[in-house]
Amino acid sequence: MENLVWFLLIGLVVGWLAGLIMKGRGFGIFGDIVVGVVGAMLGGWLAGVTGLVSYSALGGFVTALIGAVVLVGLIGLVQRA
Repeated sequence: MENLVWFLLIGLVVGWLAGLIMKGRGFGIFGDIVVGVVGAMLGGWLAGVTGLVSYSALGGFVTALIGAVVLVGLIGLVQRA
């Protein structure tokens, strides 16, 4: 249960930061969590494809943030179309 709480909390922070970086605001609590969690999965996949895998907590956070920023960028492209 504690791992789930940390997972959601980190997803919230990553989603909020990605929203600030890409749009200047967040997506609300639940939206930030979803963007953070899905972005972390996307970032992990991108890191694996490019061979830039990190095993530290900071590296995982940065990977999740990069994935979330990419996800927010993709969401922006879809919303404009």
